[in-house]
Amino acid sequence: MQKVLIVGAGQGGEALLQVMAESDAFQVYAVVDRNNQAPGLELARAMDIQTGSDWRNYLTDQTDIIIDVTGDHQTFIDLRAARSQNTVLIPGSVASLVYQLLTEKESLIRHLEHDSYIRELVMNSTHDGMIGIDKDHRIILFNDRASEMVGIDREKAMHQSIYQVVPLSGLPRIIETGRTESHQELVLDNGAKVVTTRIPMINDQGEIIGAFAVFKDITEVVDLAEEMTNLKEIQMMLEAIIQSSDDAISVVDEHGRGLLINPAYTRLTGLSESEVINQPATTDIFEGESMHMKVLKTRRPVRGVKMIVGPNKKEVAVNVAPIIVNGQLKGSVGVIHDMSEIQELSSELDRARRIIRSLEAKYTFEDIIGRSDEMMLVTEQAKVAAKTNTTVLIRGESGSGKELFAHAIHNASDRKYKSFVRVNCGSMPAAYLMEALFGRETSEGFFEQAGEGTVFLDEIGELSLEAQRMLLSVLESKTIRRLGTTGEVPLKARVITASNFNLERAIGDGRFLEELYYHLSRLTLQLPPLRSHKMDIPSISDRLIQKLNQSYGRHVKGISAQALRQLYEHSWPGNIRELENVLSRAMIFMDQKDDMIEPKHLIPLHPSEEPEEELSGSLADQLERVEKEIIRSTLKKHKGNKTAAAKDLDISIRNLYYKIEKYQVESERSS
Repeated sequence: MQKVLIVGAGQGGEALLQVMAESDAFQVYAVVDRNNQAPGLELARAMDIQTGSDWRNYLTDQTDIIIDVTGDHQTFIDLRAARSQNTVLIPGSVASLVYQLLTEKESLIRHLEHDSYIRELVMNSTHDGMIGIDKDHRIILFNDRASEMVGIDREKAMHQSIYQVVPLSGLPRIIETGRTESHQELVLDNGAKVVTTRIPMINDQGEIIGAFAVFKDITEVVDLAEEMTNLKEIQMMLEAIIQSSDDAISVVDEHGRGLLINPAYTRLTGLSESEVINQPATTDIFEGESMHMKVLKTRRPVRGVKMIVGPNKKEVAVNVAPIIVNGQLKGSVGVIHDMSEIQELSSELDRARRIIRSLEAKYTFEDIIGRSDEMMLVTEQAKVAAKTNTTVLIRGESGSGKELFAHAIHNASDRKYKSFVRVNCGSMPAAYLMEALFGRETSEGFFEQAGEGTVFLDEIGELSLEAQRMLLSVLESKTIRRLGTTGEVPLKARVITASNFNLERAIGDGRFLEELYYHLSRLTLQLPPLRSHKMDIPSISDRLIQKLNQSYGRHVKGISAQALRQLYEHSWPGNIRELENVLSRAMIFMDQKDDMIEPKHLIPLHPSEEPEEELSGSLADQLERVEKEIIRSTLKKHKGNKTAAAKDLDISIRNLYYKIEKYQVESERSS
């Protein structure tokens, strides 16, 4: 067993420790890092492995392998000089490659788990019971239908001996003989009569690794057959069962030509009997290989194969089994399951997640940092707002903390134990936004779903005029009318809105209703831009560094006086969000040994430039000039990528295009 010393206990060192701890080939006897709180050290302590801050205390002649994960070149040189002749030193570049491979492994595992989920979904959607065992006769597959037919919970059956669950099972015999047994009758302990097909499971090397059984409950069919003497009546009944099945079924003969389809098959594929009967099995395939032909060739069933069938291009999962009578292959039967409904539900879920960010408020007034007069004033105003039920309009530049104040107001009110629904009015089409807000017929909108909680409408200036009129009606009447209905329900939720728009100018341009503005602005909070309360930069930065330390696994202590002076000199057009981006970038590119942010870590920041001529004009004109400069600099920062710029500015892409055209920023960039 190789004795291993790991130098560096960050994320890379932690990942390597996890892998080596699972291997019998390596013994990690010590993990070293100058940062006593490094995640790899904590993991090592939990594993009773020696830890320390100086590798020299742990390096011995008996060390077989040293892995340097510090990323520090000098440390690598020192280790190389200090190691014995028989000790292998693995540099950080190789360790980084191993870490990347581990990351890819995790990604592959996630994909595998997803594929496994889909396969299990298909297995459990069939009406056939399915049981699989490994070569030790222990159950490794037991679907829901098998649980119903055998009368044993899936959890109790898994990993048990097959004889404990199905005492008369013939699956162990299949492992011994390696031969398929088709359509064997079996009576279960509960009296159920089944017909089963048993198949050996063979790996790529031709080794038998288990056996698999598919069985159908034929209790009722057998009972009926015992009462009937007319074979024709039995045949008609079986055909009626197939025709009335909700599953799409197709049957082909031994040559692969269509014999039978049911109405469910026609509904799913869009193909009629005349287009399928006596036609090749490939007739219904739009994309993929014919599973009927594969089964006819191999005499082995296939399960859960994804295909696209028919002119409707339906995505389906296909189960096909051979039809064998007295040892003779007579054809195959396929059962087709529609997968589109599951995909549509997943799509709707994804869209809902994009629309509504959270159902609870995460922040309180304790999360609002600032001792300047400007911040103290607006915070006190917000605390007053929290004690009322009136609408609140939070105004301020992008990145100034409007959503933070909305969360805090909700959590300081008597609604704090109720829902907090955040809706970005600029993130979805107008028609869908109206349905999401107000509901339609049998579905509730966000105003109803919030109950007695809070609805926070961010980017309220993005609402269409039609949606504005409906919102105005809701606020005036205190009732909600779903789209397409005449009934009304009372509005119980409190409404908080936010905007970085010049709403007064929008009213003048006819893009915002004046009556709605007065309803929303009964209590207005004007959040100051960061450049007007720079004295709060140290305390805000300390809080942001704590947050980023947790995200990046770093232990940065703070900002040096020289770097802080540089932050003071910047005008901060992006406000607190821009400050967080600057600190985040600095911490990403800092050396592991650095624990203070210095000027060299900061991206170039331009000092505030406020010439006298730019301070002239109305407040609206000055705000527009500032907004234009913010958009111009953000586009430059993202090299013209509008999607990234809109995300950085926390506005919709549609709003960004409007502002680019309004201020002619695009033409300036290309000139």
